[in-house]
Amino acid sequence: MQKNNSHTVIETSDLCIGYTSKKEINEVSKHINVRLESGQLTCLVGRNGIGKSTLLRTLGKMQPRLGGDILLNKKSIDEFSRNDLAKIISVVLTEKIPPSNLSVYELIALGRQPYTNWIGKLHESDLNQIAEALEQSHLSELASQRCDKLSDGQLQRAMICRALAQNTGLIILDEPTAHLDIQHKIETFKLLKKIAHHLNKSILISTHEIQLATQMSDKMWLMTEDEIISGKPSELIASDKINLIFDSNSIFFDKESGQFIMK
Repeated sequence: MQKNNSHTVIETSDLCIGYTSKKEINEVSKHINVRLESGQLTCLVGRNGIGKSTLLRTLGKMQPRLGGDILLNKKSIDEFSRNDLAKIISVVLTEKIPPSNLSVYELIALGRQPYTNWIGKLHESDLNQIAEALEQSHLSELASQRCDKLSDGQLQRAMICRALAQNTGLIILDEPTAHLDIQHKIETFKLLKKIAHHLNKSILISTHEIQLATQMSDKMWLMTEDEIISGKPSELIASDKINLIFDSNSIFFDKESGQFIMK
């Protein structure tokens, strides 16, 4: 059952994202005004190269914004130390973890780093949080397995589990289903939606799985060259805004079948 105590976790005001170098400023997107609510799965969609990863990294303060404001729990994101931020936002990127002898349990335990002292000693509260994350992700039976022995789907679930162990109100994931087969794509979406609803988390994912996004997400952010359009999937479909995802007049969303088709 979805909890009803929804609140705004993060919101932007005229946010400008991009990159700076010694010679120039490269604006990727500007005038971004969006917000994320707790207890919701939000999917960020848009064509390749539009700036989805740049936006996610900026919201997670992994790269500086070029302008505008980001409010986290109604406070400027600049007011949070790196460690305090790690207790509010967890980020799962597409980069694979380097080869190691880490077990699934040890990987997930890394999510407790913001809470442990400088020696990294786990206390009872940390152990309880890890155990709960394992149960919620259905990974308890694989806890002793080495990470390099996991399938792509299992490893992605372990990365999500690590974010759960971090116990943040906001979880940001960049293309979490990119290398998965259709079964694991669906299972990942279902797990993320369950986490959002049952644990009252705000979950933001970038994805190219447009079909799954329209079916599974509570909200969608549709990123175009000019703006980000936010709304429920049904609203974006009814207004035909969903068709802006593709830079082509030959692909459109058929409302009767609920699928994208070619003209």
